[in-house]
Amino acid sequence: MSSGSPNSKEKETSAITHRQKFEGHTGSILGAIHLPGGQRIITCSWDGSLRVWNVKSGKQIGDDWRDGDGGVWSIALSPDGKKVVSGSMDGAVRLWDIDTCKVVKKWTGHTWGVESVCWSRDGRRVLSGSRDGTARQWEVESGETIENIIASIETGHEEVFAVVYSPDTTFIATSGWDGWGEHSVKIWDAKTGKLVATLKGHTHAVLCLAWTKDGKTLISGSSDFTIRTWNTTNWQQTAVLVEHTRGVYGIAISPNDHILASVSGDKTARLWNLDNGQPICSPIQHADDVTCVSFSAGGKRLVTGCDDKNAYMWDVAVILREAGLDDLLSDPKVS
Repeated sequence: MSSGSPNSKEKETSAITHRQKFEGHTGSILGAIHLPGGQRIITCSWDGSLRVWNVKSGKQIGDDWRDGDGGVWSIALSPDGKKVVSGSMDGAVRLWDIDTCKVVKKWTGHTWGVESVCWSRDGRRVLSGSRDGTARQWEVESGETIENIIASIETGHEEVFAVVYSPDTTFIATSGWDGWGEHSVKIWDAKTGKLVATLKGHTHAVLCLAWTKDGKTLISGSSDFTIRTWNTTNWQQTAVLVEHTRGVYGIAISPNDHILASVSGDKTARLWNLDNGQPICSPIQHADDVTCVSFSAGGKRLVTGCDDKNAYMWDVAVILREAGLDDLLSDPKVS
């Protein structure tokens, strides 16, 4: 916005300033999630640590969580909000207890770094995707990989960058680096490990995936600068969102399925209206590449992680109000 724009526009610009900054990591932040209650977030970083932060003060709570030396590339919160799973450069998948800040299980099998982790909705399984080209499922209670049901999925991606369960855990979606040329998102039967569909359209590595809560739409973000939406009934592409000017590193969908947040190597985060595929506001500027993003449980706050080693909290409710789109937050399904 130009400085000479009307007051209402100036207000919109001033609204897109971070509500909180979380400073302390010594490497790029690669994952950030909100904890139940809305008072704390957890981040993970190239520096090999997970850290818990007070949302109100921006200060770190307690010591770093550490286990092993390599960078922690991905984290995901359990459906009951009591555990966190992390994927690391050393190829291990670790289960952490939030109350004790300790590793309670460590699953090994991947032969290279774990770029992506995801919980099944019932909390019984964890899915991991690795640069070794495989996706693996782990039984949380027994602590074993589900080898007795299916072998790990040899995805055909040279490296797996993203994995996600469908909301009903029927399907697994995977994506990554497929070599030069066309890149695909692949859909697998979660029980049998058989390939169900191959979604073609992206022209470079597919870095992130997200499934809407209603299961009807799968969304992918890529190094080709685009975000694509897919109809999960027929696996056809339904839209291409083109605003980012560098690769899309992370995406998150609001709890009511109305808003998409995306972050990019163009040093911005963007909010999209999923009802019409249009941007909601001007780009949310950062000092460096933005690597990860997540919504709070109510959808009113957004946290982003950045290559400047900091995480930032943004007030989605204020941004929507300034854009005249308050109704995108209102949904009886969302607390």
